[in-house]
Amino acid sequence: MQQFSIPAIVPLPTTGSLTDALVLHSAHQPFTSAITRRHGGGFEELTSAQFLDIVRSTAKGLVACGVKKGDRVGIIARTSFEWTVTDYAIWYAGAVTVPVYETSSAEQVQWILGDSGAVAVLVESQRHLDILNSVRNQLPALQHTWVYDNNALEELRSVGSDVTDAAIEEVRSSVSPSDLATIIYTSGTTGRPKGCMVTHGNFMFLVRNVIPSVPEVFGNRNTSTLLFLPLAHVFGRIIQIAMVECGLKVSFAPDVKDLVADLKTTQPNFLLAVPRVFEKVFNSAQQKATGEGKEKIFNAAASVAIGYSKAMSEGKVPLSLKAKHALFDKLVYGKLRAAMGGKVEWSVSGGAALGSRLGHFYRGIGLTILEGYGLTETSSASTVNLPNFIRVGSVGRPIP
Repeated sequence: MQQFSIPAIVPLPTTGSLTDALVLHSAHQPFTSAITRRHGGGFEELTSAQFLDIVRSTAKGLVACGVKKGDRVGIIARTSFEWTVTDYAIWYAGAVTVPVYETSSAEQVQWILGDSGAVAVLVESQRHLDILNSVRNQLPALQHTWVYDNNALEELRSVGSDVTDAAIEEVRSSVSPSDLATIIYTSGTTGRPKGCMVTHGNFMFLVRNVIPSVPEVFGNRNTSTLLFLPLAHVFGRIIQIAMVECGLKVSFAPDVKDLVADLKTTQPNFLLAVPRVFEKVFNSAQQKATGEGKEKIFNAAASVAIGYSKAMSEGKVPLSLKAKHALFDKLVYGKLRAAMGGKVEWSVSGGAALGSRLGHFYRGIGLTILEGYGLTETSSASTVNLPNFIRVGSVGRPIP
C-alpha cells in the first residue's frame, strides 16, 4: 500500500454558506441557463436569476410558516427540480435539510423525522403523504406538511409574499460554514440508521477543492448534467452542489423509465452513475446485438474498445488498433453514445467497484468514467480518478 496525500487547493471557508453561489451567479450571470424543470411534456430552462427567485420566495414561505434557523425540514421525494429548489430554500432560510428516500417504509420515515426532530416536511405525492400520516402521531415536533403534487412550492411562495427581501437576506447571511446544512441518515452496520451531520463548510470545502481539480468537467461553461440518482444520498447531493457552485446547468430524471428519452432531450456531457447502471447499459446493448444477429460484431467492438483504452494507458496506440477503433466507432460506439444523449464525455462512478473491464470499455467508446470512493461521513468523495491521472480499476488519488 502506498501512502499518498494532496494538500488543499482552497482553504476551509470561514464565512458564507452554500447559498452564496446562487446569489453570486444571479448577480454576475443572471441570464445564464442554470436549471431545467418539467413543462408541457418537455423541459423548460430557467436562468440563474429565475432559479434564485424561486429559491428565495420558497424560503420566504418557510420562514412565514415559522421555520427558524437550525430547524430540521424533511424531504421525501424522487430526484427532481422541486427537490433541489427545496434543498436550497431550506438553507436560504437557515434551516437543515433531512432527506428521506422516497422508497422508505413508514417505520423508517418515523425514525428519521422523529430522531432529527423535523418541524416540517415536503413530500412528493399522496402516497408519501399517506405513509407520513400513518406515523404522524409519533412525530410531536412536526408542524407542517406540503405536497409537491399539490403545488407545494407555489403554496409556499404565496404564504411568504409578505416577507421582504431584506428580512430573508438577514436570515440567509446569518448562516456560517460551521452551521449544519443537512443530516443524512446512513445505515451503518448495526441498529437503526444514524444521522450524519454535514455542515455548510464541509460541503463548501469539498466542492471548492474538487472543482479546480477537474477543469475538464467543471471548468467548461457548456457542461450540463442529468441527475437521476437519489438526492437523498450524499453522492447525488455533492454533484448537485458542485454544479450549482459553478453555475452549470442541471436537469432531472425522476423516473428511470424515462431516462433514455430524457438523455436524448437534455444531451448532457457529464453524468453521475453507479456501476450497475453501466453494467445495465452494456448488457442491454449486447443483448440487442445478439437479438439482431450482430453478437460477433458487438463482441469484437467491445474487445477493440478495451484494447484501445489499455493502449492509451500505456501511452501508445498501434495504428492497426486505431483503424479498427475508427471502424467500430461508426458501427457501434457512436450508437451507444447516442443512446446516452450523444454528447456524454465524462462520468463519475461510485457506490461499488466498477471493474477494470467496464472501465476500459467505456473509455474506449469515448466515455471516460472517473471512478472514486467516499462516505457520507467524508461529505461524499474522498478519492477519485482525475482526467489527467487515471488508473482504470482503482478509486484514484485522494481529493485535495
